[in-house]
Amino acid sequence: MALKVVILAAGKGTRMRSKLPKVLQPLAQKALLQHVIDTAQQLHCDEVINVIGHGAESVKLHVTGDNLVFAMQEQQLGTGHAVVMANDFYSDEDTVLILYGDVPLTAKKTLEDLLSLVDERHPIALLTIILEDSSGYGRIVRDQHHSVQSIVEQKDATLDQLLIKEVNTGIMAVKGGQLKSWLSALGNHNAQGEYYLTDIIAMAVNEGYSVPTTQPTNEMEVLGVNDKSQLQSLERKYQRTLANVLMEQGATLIDANRLDIRGIVTVGQDVLIDANVIFEGRVVLGENVEIGAHCVLKNVTIADNTIIHPFSHLEGSVVGKDCVVGPYARLRPGTELAAHAKIGNFVETKKAKIGSGSKINHLSYVGDTIMGTGVNIGAGTITCNYDGVNKYQTIIGDNVFIGSDSQLVAPVTIGAGATIGAGSTITKDACADELTLSRSKQLTLKGWSKPVKQTK
Repeated sequence: MALKVVILAAGKGTRMRSKLPKVLQPLAQKALLQHVIDTAQQLHCDEVINVIGHGAESVKLHVTGDNLVFAMQEQQLGTGHAVVMANDFYSDEDTVLILYGDVPLTAKKTLEDLLSLVDERHPIALLTIILEDSSGYGRIVRDQHHSVQSIVEQKDATLDQLLIKEVNTGIMAVKGGQLKSWLSALGNHNAQGEYYLTDIIAMAVNEGYSVPTTQPTNEMEVLGVNDKSQLQSLERKYQRTLANVLMEQGATLIDANRLDIRGIVTVGQDVLIDANVIFEGRVVLGENVEIGAHCVLKNVTIADNTIIHPFSHLEGSVVGKDCVVGPYARLRPGTELAAHAKIGNFVETKKAKIGSGSKINHLSYVGDTIMGTGVNIGAGTITCNYDGVNKYQTIIGDNVFIGSDSQLVAPVTIGAGATIGAGSTITKDACADELTLSRSKQLTLKGWSKPVKQTK
């Protein structure tokens, strides 16, 4: 007996007004369907069967995971018809968990609770929820003993049934053998002219089975996305949930409603995060780290006591303890800052290893560079690492002083303790502990006059 997950992901999503298939719309910069796949794989299922249709090739290209298979639903004839497309992928003995590609945030624990209800005596179990406003949802119809009898869709419901607050989420777990049998008996005699998966509930009851139910912790777990407004609303709800997790871990957020997490963030104690910060990928923040307003951090590790000043962008970088970065700094992939390093305003680094206590205070570019300890880089300095075809490395020894407005033309080595005079273009290795400079002779042209604008 195995667990197979079927994800219904064939819909076009016309209300999205987008060329991108609905299930590929981004939530926290991850496709809706990818959220569902990731959760399914946490359940250690044997296979994740994606029933796809609209934009099928694009969907295949944009989702990843182990044991993914795809079933085509050429015509979208309802949820029951969609599950039929997956029939060849599960056996009678399997348990089938049915999820939806546009319902991205159902928790693993909720699904585990649902799966625990399925056994030989209860071949089907439902995830339901009670809503104050149940409009648009299929209603859970129960008898006087509170046993589930059926699910009635909104368009087919009576006036009394429309008053029911308990609704169907669409998510269910079913034994494979019974599922195939019930699917084969589905009809489409309803207001939509579709094959409703929900009709199998009444079939189960008619065969004498009781249908156990469980409910999620909160409504957000079962919210679906049909248009851009719902997508934006769910994004904000989800972001607030992620922000709450950071605060539970001890982070201080200046404004929890103005934080975006588009990946996984780990924080130490006494982290301070200002407004409008964006985290992408995997971000690790040590203790006492401060992140200024309007910063973007992607795949970054920052050690204890470091301050990232506002409007700085860091990507693919490792920042050591007690560093200061920014404001308006850009650390590109491959940047590594040792402890006590300083990167100032309007400084860009790329594939650069900056030694302990070294400083690049302002208006400089340092790329493809290995820099020692205690180095001071003057304003306007650049490493000329690219000749239009190939890139070359600059090596700067310990305790070097680079004067302002210098160009270091790689490949070049600046020896330890060297001083480079301001305004120099260095094309050859500079000796350790010596002053090296390159300047043209300064001239004053006596008798020179400013040009005068000519009349026309």
